Amino acid sequence: MGTMAEDQGKPEAEAAPPREPAIRAPWPVLLLSGSFLALYALQSTAVSPEAVAARFAFSPLDLTDGRWGGLITAMFVHGGWPHVILNALGALAFGTPIARLFARDARGGAISFFVFFLVCGVLSSLGYAMLHWRAPYMLVGASGGVSGLMGAASRLIDRRSGLAPFRSRTVVSMAVAWVLVNLAIGVVGLGGVSGGAPIAWEAHLAGYFAGLFLLAPALKLFTKA
Repeated sequence: MGTMAEDQGKPEAEAAPPREPAIRAPWPVLLLSGSFLALYALQSTAVSPEAVAARFAFSPLDLTDGRWGGLITAMFVHGGWPHVILNALGALAFGTPIARLFARDARGGAISFFVFFLVCGVLSSLGYAMLHWRAPYMLVGASGGVSGLMGAASRLIDRRSGLAPFRSRTVVSMAVAWVLVNLAIGVVGLGGVSGGAPIAWEAHLAGYFAGLFLLAPALKLFTKA
């Protein structure tokens, strides 16, 4: 480390560059990802974490009985640490460009981002319910909402400004890859990730395409004056 006299003698052009932040994700994304981890940590301290998950899960049967709250609460309970960690990492990776986009182009950027995530998650569960009407299966986890962030992010990856068209190579290739991955999950299953429960791959696909197709309308809805 140089002395003060030595530092004063250096030309300004040689000054140390400003430090980049250790975590560059916008605060709404950090809050969202952190909430998954914090709530699951709380859930795991319960006498029966599975009972907590069942209490706040979503089931297609709920809709026929007039219970709608699970469409929201199910996103914030998980089936195990691998499940919640994957969702937290997915939110960090794909939520970051979406949160920045809303912060730049939308009124109330943070609120717009959270609303967009919740809408994708709700539509993912409703899509699952349409395919399994009145089924007693229970859904837990934020995977549908995170898939929505992924679908939306596919329209930003190869563009410096604006949204990539649906026919662009990146948008098409990501959509095809996600469909194939989830079809494979439907055949093989990855219960170890979700605490032993079957993975609702149909909800993943519904959430993905919700995010893909709703990003532009959401931006228009929340556009700054």
